[in-house]
Amino acid sequence: MRTTLLAAALAVSVPGTAWQGAACAQQAPAANAQKVSAKVSDGVVRLGFLLDMSGPYADVTGPGSAAAARMAVEDFGGTVLGAPVEVVVADHQNKPDIAAATARAWFDTDKVDAILDVAASATALAAADIARAKNKVIAFNGPGAVRLTNEACSPVSVHWAYDTYALAHSTALATVKAGGDSWFFVTADYAFGQDLERDAGAVVKANGGKVLGGVRVPLNTADFSSFLLQAQGSGAKVVGLANAGADATNAIKQAAEFGLTQGGQKLAGLLVYISDVHGLGLKATQGMLLTEGFYWDLNDETRAWSKRYFDRVGKMPNMSQAGVYSTVMHYLKAVAKAGTDETAPVMAAMRETPVDDFYARGGRIREDGRMVHDMYLFEVKKPEESKGPWDLYKLVATIPGEQAFQPLSASRCPLVKK
Repeated sequence: MRTTLLAAALAVSVPGTAWQGAACAQQAPAANAQKVSAKVSDGVVRLGFLLDMSGPYADVTGPGSAAAARMAVEDFGGTVLGAPVEVVVADHQNKPDIAAATARAWFDTDKVDAILDVAASATALAAADIARAKNKVIAFNGPGAVRLTNEACSPVSVHWAYDTYALAHSTALATVKAGGDSWFFVTADYAFGQDLERDAGAVVKANGGKVLGGVRVPLNTADFSSFLLQAQGSGAKVVGLANAGADATNAIKQAAEFGLTQGGQKLAGLLVYISDVHGLGLKATQGMLLTEGFYWDLNDETRAWSKRYFDRVGKMPNMSQAGVYSTVMHYLKAVAKAGTDETAPVMAAMRETPVDDFYARGGRIREDGRMVHDMYLFEVKKPEESKGPWDLYKLVATIPGEQAFQPLSASRCPLVKK
């Protein structure tokens, strides 16, 4: 397949949505149009991305995830089955109603074939309902709520990068084993935070620890002072941050100002991205345990791809952004294998094809939609250990996918036969 660039960008009329049509390839020449497979709807394969482009998760999804998607389309050659591939991006503003309305308009009016990421869990759950009703492929890298592969699972959905179960059963377990056996949770008050607190709390209790309390915090909160004072007053050894993005970085900064760690309490960042650690600096984050599904400096393949990403974006990718690239490549390979962009054959091809790339080795998509792959427990380096601005992690343990993710025997997904 040869590279082509598509000129046209979609426009969706959804009130309150900051629309960003993103072209990944120019219009295919007229001669090529005759070669497009009749099984490709509209002669174009359109991939949608519902991201947080301007809110608390913009730095961990947003423009970086859109860039990763475009890289994948370009690397694939810009076409599949002779049809040009187009990427479209919308800012859902972290509002489930906007996410649902955009997904519906994309599928009904704008002929989007698949949505391959939806940032944040509440918006992902809303978009997943639309995709299931419209029988369209939907995949997730930004959101973490484990209910996406449990109560909200569907035959057309795939959860790629991580989930709250994997985070809890890695970071929380390691923290408890290191002596952090009493916890207080500071939790983002929506689906992701609630799932993460529940899963981490279960791990703490199952391993002989106690949960002394917790507080729910509205999304995009700037002032954590009252919440951190409650955590400080609880006497818990560990303050578990069941949040992400700007909420997590604000909480970590203000915890340092309140002297939580100086007073003997430890912070457990249950979802901390590399961009968070880079922004906060090693002095504030050194020694923190965290779990990721990807790190740029793991091996030669991750370093090579991440350098290309860095040259384009100006920062190293995180696990969600790298996951978007992996998802797009896997989807396009499935379309090529199926010989069509129709949902059922494409989903079948995605499930039966292993995920073998720089992101995952021997990854597979289970019947509940979970893409099972290794996860990694890291410790943040001390400033004197780092050799450069993005040299931030020490690998503590590789957690095999079968151990990292919820076993099917515990699944609440109605698609799983027990």
